[in-house]
Amino acid sequence: MNTPQRPPNEQHEPGEYEIRIAGHVNPRWSERFDGLHLTHAADGTTTIHGPVVDQAALHGLLRSVRDLGLPLISVRRVEPDPTDAVPPTDEPR
Repeated sequence: MNTPQRPPNEQHEPGEYEIRIAGHVNPRWSERFDGLHLTHAADGTTTIHGPVVDQAALHGLLRSVRDLGLPLISVRRVEPDPTDAVPPTDEPR
């Protein structure tokens, strides 16, 4: 099977991720997820989201999901919210 692969340097770049879990995760477990945000949805799921420094850190988060016995629904990389970025200024000070 021929699977397209990313160049090695792209596999270790930071990115924003969303991990969806079935059920509402107790907020006291948030420290297990390296300071990422936990959001409870009306459909009974929890989204763990935020910046992840590299693939090793992502695998660590997924290990925590597994170790806590949480049912994993999905993992996806998302584009960062542009409203979070500070616009550059070209004006002299």
